[in-house]
Amino acid sequence: MKAIVSTLNAKYIHTNLAIRYLKAYAAPEFDLEMAEYTIKDPAMNIVTDLHRRKPDVIGFSCYIWNIEETIQVASMLKKINPDLILFAGGPEVSYDTKYWLQRVPEFDFIIMGEGEAAVKNLLFAIQNRQNYEELDGIAFMKEDGTFVIKPQREKLDLKTIPSPYRFPEDIPHLGKRITYIETSRGCPFSCQFCLSSIEVGVRYFDRERIKEDIRFLMQNGARVIKFVDRTFNISRSYAMEMFRFLIDEHLPGTVFQFEITADIMRPEVIEFLNQEAPPGLFRFEIGVQSTNDRTNELVMRKQNFEKLTRTVTMVKDGGKIDQHLDLIAGLPEEDYDTFKNTFNDVFALRPEELQLGFLKLLRGTGLRIRAKDHGYVYMDHAPYEMLSNNILSFDDIVRIKQVEDVLEKYWNAHRMDYTLEYLVTHIFATPFDFFQEFGAYWDERGWVRIGHQLEDLFKRLYEFLQHQQVPQLEIIKGLMKVDYLHNHKYRPRKPWWDDVLTKETLAPYYAAILEKPALLGEDFAALRLADKEIHKHTVLEELPFDIGSLLAGQEVRPLPSLLLAYFNPKTLQCELYSAPKEQLPAVVRQ
Repeated sequence: MKAIVSTLNAKYIHTNLAIRYLKAYAAPEFDLEMAEYTIKDPAMNIVTDLHRRKPDVIGFSCYIWNIEETIQVASMLKKINPDLILFAGGPEVSYDTKYWLQRVPEFDFIIMGEGEAAVKNLLFAIQNRQNYEELDGIAFMKEDGTFVIKPQREKLDLKTIPSPYRFPEDIPHLGKRITYIETSRGCPFSCQFCLSSIEVGVRYFDRERIKEDIRFLMQNGARVIKFVDRTFNISRSYAMEMFRFLIDEHLPGTVFQFEITADIMRPEVIEFLNQEAPPGLFRFEIGVQSTNDRTNELVMRKQNFEKLTRTVTMVKDGGKIDQHLDLIAGLPEEDYDTFKNTFNDVFALRPEELQLGFLKLLRGTGLRIRAKDHGYVYMDHAPYEMLSNNILSFDDIVRIKQVEDVLEKYWNAHRMDYTLEYLVTHIFATPFDFFQEFGAYWDERGWVRIGHQLEDLFKRLYEFLQHQQVPQLEIIKGLMKVDYLHNHKYRPRKPWWDDVLTKETLAPYYAAILEKPALLGEDFAALRLADKEIHKHTVLEELPFDIGSLLAGQEVRPLPSLLLAYFNPKTLQCELYSAPKEQLPAVVRQ
């Protein structure tokens, strides 16, 4: 009997951990083949590839992002070969199993919850033509239309599950894709919008085996390793042990990502990381979701925002770890204005990334079960995103989506850090107001439906600011020039602004710099650039403010200065040097 475990990932760089657990647990009795695709792959291509493998059984790992595409593939496979046995598992089909068995008759079986033992037992039963009604952790529909639904009786002992990280076919891809690793299952919290709240308690895998797996993955090329534990730091002693191990044994270029609960992280842990962790080794994902106390109470979410702020601030001050903070728009009793407050509360922490998501009424969650209590209207099919509720209209949702669009393109992409900081601090009433007004303008101009080069993003922001008639536009334009140049590895051929300095204007600047490089500081003078190098690898710009103060992290001062951007051909980085114009020779200032 030939069996395949398959899934459709959201992107090529993702890998599916579930099918690897199934393969590891099924051995040695069953040698499962793994077949991964993406949701962008044409269904015909997927079906063709699976059919050519000539399987007797195929199992699909199902999530909100791939269920509709998976159903299409399953339907085609059954039409081609009605005798093919198909089963489905994963969080999207583990709940409302009667619904799925009726909607997708092509699924012969559905695996409910943890799949390792259930799948292996199902394969034994298929192979030996046994009675499926005795199996735990599966659901199916009998020929007479009645349902057999038998949830998993006991949780697995995670210390007995074989490693899913040692397959030879995975090794060539480790350096190109994200490697997901799991050190625990379950979550101690009860957030009613999250599937993790359904499983009570937290279970751990064997620590020493996890360490051996991480060593193996790094030695074989894995560079981005993401821990999928719902709350990595729920046990302080465990988190500290793992942090210490990763700091001591990481290989250069490796990045580890964690989901942490920030308000329970002790200051001494952060101090340890700030002192011991190499820059860029760790990345934290923190689910804030809402700062509205009433909202958090309604979704049974315990959160101390003051302590969360302390953690995020200490980590940011340490300068070692990037932080990704999450918000959810549409939670109970959070209307447009209170969500604006939440956004501004969290943006004030200046996370490296701020993810603005929208509530999804996931099957099995308490919030979906009690959706009528808050008047939720939501999509019938995955991802079940809310369309409105009793205090947040669809028009409000559209407005917040406008915020999300430009937030992703500008803040999270870090294309204009100096400019945005100035805009949200000095020009607009609040950060949310800037992103909302810009997002609405972006939408009105139809830019949502077209692509954007880097130059386009600068031009469109500048057009918006002109349209808004914002004050200090020349200062802002200067900041945008700095950001634009800083975003390039090589000297840009053509800048986005029109008032480019002429050769006649530039000539005395270059002459002065070649004669006295120290005008731009000792670091620039130490480069000892020749005439040809300076003209080939630099850009000069006049700015209406003191760029030196800005680069030093100080307030923008209205003191005209000269900026030199050096595109270092060795490091492929843009280095910025400056001098106040008043310090330049008189012939240049004139």
